[in-house]
Order: sequence, then structure tokens, then C-alpha cells
Amino acid sequence: MRQLTLACILLIASVTAVEAQNWPQFRGPGATGVVEGKPAVVKWDVPKATNVRWKTEIPGLAHSSPVVWGNKVFVTTAVTTGKDETRYGLFGDVAPVKDDPKHIWKVYALDKDTGKILWEQVAYEGVPKVKRHPKSTHADSTPVTDGKYLIALFGSHGLYAYDLNGKLLWKQDIGMLDSGWFYDADYQWEHGSSPIIFRDLVIIQADIQKDSFIAAYSLKDGKLVWKTPREELSSWGTPTVYEGKSRAELITNGSKAIRGYDPLTGKELWRLTPNSEITTPTPFVARELIYVTSGYAPIQPIYAIRPGATGDITLKDGASTNNFIAWSKQRGGPYMPTPIVYGDILYTCSNQGVLTAYNADTGERLYQERLGGTGGAFTSSPVASDGKLYLSSEDGDVFVVKTGPKYELLSKNPVGEVMMASPAISGGMVIVRAINHVFAFGEATTTSAARN
Repeated sequence: MRQLTLACILLIASVTAVEAQNWPQFRGPGATGVVEGKPAVVKWDVPKATNVRWKTEIPGLAHSSPVVWGNKVFVTTAVTTGKDETRYGLFGDVAPVKDDPKHIWKVYALDKDTGKILWEQVAYEGVPKVKRHPKSTHADSTPVTDGKYLIALFGSHGLYAYDLNGKLLWKQDIGMLDSGWFYDADYQWEHGSSPIIFRDLVIIQADIQKDSFIAAYSLKDGKLVWKTPREELSSWGTPTVYEGKSRAELITNGSKAIRGYDPLTGKELWRLTPNSEITTPTPFVARELIYVTSGYAPIQPIYAIRPGATGDITLKDGASTNNFIAWSKQRGGPYMPTPIVYGDILYTCSNQGVLTAYNADTGERLYQERLGGTGGAFTSSPVASDGKLYLSSEDGDVFVVKTGPKYELLSKNPVGEVMMASPAISGGMVIVRAINHVFAFGEATTTSAARN
């Protein structure tokens, strides 16, 4: 009877976990972009209101992604009454926007079932301290939560901690985070790397135009725990922690080197070169390998790195593997979207919407296809669940592709708004942050049907 009771408790806990499907940070659990459980919706149509569970308008401009904990969805934004100089699509302009009046930086919590705004908090008000790229915003960093603390980073305007009911717990001034073009310091593009939580630490990567660093702050009170200088150019990728049996490794994508650190002390463990001069994709771990990519020509690498390295693990001339590099390629890395591993396949998506599949263990290319036969403009990173990839375009469509060694498009779903942020998946819903609204797409339930 006691064993039966224990089994029932474990079953209930398992079902609850599946239903919750927390998506706590940029790209979800461990930055992998993958959750499993309740099958997510495949088809929807916003203009026809098909499988649209809810739609909530969020003021301002932000490319930060939604995160989910329990029954709450959290998003950030920067609100201004100034002229909107934001541009989308495939272009190569580098000059920052000219009109940057006073902004109000905010954090929102939405009800996951209904989209109702549960609370909103103002973090900071003032004129932006740095300018932004015309495709960027002043709220690019995705928040992170562990279920107790919600951490929001607004670049030069500070690091903020709230509880999940919106109470401000602490805030920390982390200095001027001026990220921009390495050729000309006047071309400011705004900070984009997102914070992460590791144990009782908040870790941020601040690769900026001068005095780059990586640092850890106390999750409890925001006090600085350690800070390590980095001889880096500006970058926009989010760090990732790999937790192995013998040690943890904090992995960063940087222009001068890909590096591994001790996340508890900030001590550098290993480094790898060469890399692109502009790095945006986030490192992530799958199949006991660390995947790091970048796509700024001429070097556009894909590295599959084994954990446990020390020192310089750079490949010898002409080599594609060594003791700590399982496989690599010097071309093919994506410029903006972070790749994803699902099963034994690595998928990359280019800015132009070309989807490429590789054997995740060997690097063998399996296919290369333009999404929907047309491609488009892509900044958002793909996410996956239950055998399906979800890829959001700036053109206003979400492509759903069946995972596997052969390309199969399952659907092309119109949203009707530009999408730059990466989606979240939770409880069978695909939660999408578009330019003007947050959407939740899912099969209609009895409750949602009655509500709609």
C-alpha cells in the first residue's frame, strides 16, 4: 500500500511537471530550445482566429522572448512616444537610429491560460544611455526565472530582480553596456545577451566596445560575487552552463575566442579560436556535446565541443577534430538564429530561411532546404517539441517542420506581425512574441472555446 501511494505521488508529480512545462529563460530549459510532453499545436491562423487561444497587446518595442513558469508568462518592453525608426527584413545598414527620446522600461506578467495582464512594473525611466541598431530595441535581453526570482536585464539601465508577483527584490547598476560595430564606436547597436541563473548566481555576459567582462551576482541580493575581464569585441550571445559529473562549465560565444569558465569563480578553463567577428548565436548542450556557431563571413564556424577541456583547444591547420572537438566546419554557421538539436540531428537556420540538417554526432549534412520553398527573413531561433520544429519569420509566418533526416513542411501559419523574438512552448501551446502582441496558439479547449 505504501509503495502504491508513493507511485501515485510520483505519477501526479510527473503529470504536473508535464502540464507546467516551464520555459524559464531564452530558448527554454538549458537554452536547448526543446521541451517534451503535451503535443504542441501544428496549425493556426490569426486572421481566421483558428487555434488562437489568446492575444494580448504589449506596448512599446522589444525583441526579448517570453518565458514561462507555472501559470505565468513574463515579457519585458521599452515604451516610448518617439518616432519608431525600427526596420525589418534583409538589409545591411549599420547606422543606429537617430530618434531616441525618453523610454519607460517595463516587466509584464500574463496569465498563461487567458493572456490577461496580471501585473506590470516600471523598472526604469529616462533617455536611453546608448543608441540601438535599426533592427534592435532597448529591451532585447530575455528575462530568466527559477520559480522564485524573475531577473530582467535592461542593458545600461540595470539588472532587476522581482518575485513572481511583481515585487521588486533588488536592482543593480552594472555600468554602461555599449555594444556596437567593431569598425566604428559611434555605431551603437544596444546590448542583447540575456541573463542566466546558475544555482544561487545570476550570470551576465557583457561584451562591449570597451572593458568587456563576464560577471556573477548573488541571486538573493544582487551583490557582485565575481567579475572576469574579457579581451572581447561586442557580442550578443547568451552564456550557457554545462553541468557534468565532475564539474560545471560556463560557455561563452565571443569574437576573439569561444571560452569555458568555472561558473562559481569566473576562472577561464579553456578557449577555442577562430570565430566570427560578430557573434550572436547562443551556445547550448545536447548529446553530451557543446554546440557553438556563428555566421559573420568569412569565418562561419560550427563547433561540436566535448566537455572537460583545459587550455587552448584550437584545431591545428587543416584539422576538423581533436581530443576536444568532436567535429567542426568553417562554413555554415548561422548569423542570427541559434541552432537546435532534436534527437540526433542538428538544425541550423540562416537569416534567409535556409534550413540545414546535420548528423549531430558527426557533422554529416543530411539536407538543405529553403523553408516553404521561399525562405524569408529570420532572426528568431527555432524551438522544438514532440517531433516538430517551429521557426518564426520576420515576414509574419511560423513554419512547422517535421524532425527527421528528410525535410517535411507540416504547416505555414500566418500571424500577421513581424516576429523577431524566439517562441516559448508550454502545455501544448506555442507562445509567440510579435511586434505588437503576445499570442498563444493551441488546440481549442472547452474552457477556451467558451471564453472565445
